[in-house]
Amino acid sequence: QVQLVESGGGLVQPGGSLRLSCAASGSSLRIITMAWYRQSPGKERELVASIAKIGSEYYADSVKGRFTISRDDAVKTVYLQMNALKPEDTAVYYCNADIFRLVDITSRVYWGQGTQVTVSS
Repeated sequence: QVQLVESGGGLVQPGGSLRLSCAASGSSLRIITMAWYRQSPGKERELVASIAKIGSEYYADSVKGRFTISRDDAVKTVYLQMNALKPEDTAVYYCNADIFRLVDITSRVYWGQGTQVTVSS
């Protein structure tokens, strides 16, 4: 059984910072790509940032220069450091991981439950 558990969301003032974490549970896993998505009320879920196992990174234009994604495979965790936050960054942030399970030789995408980030004064 694979689960993704996010933490680190909350309320922050404009210009502030937050760090999101997402840990994968389960054994005999190979995590290929990890990513963060976000969804605001009335909007579609959008890709914020992703990081491949080899370390290549992608950022949405709206967060370039402000957000940094990183991963620690030893603890099966992906992070999203968010700086210079703006009110338009307010959303539910979801962790996403493409995981290969050695136990049954299967690969699929998993989602976390989401964590709320609110940027407001």
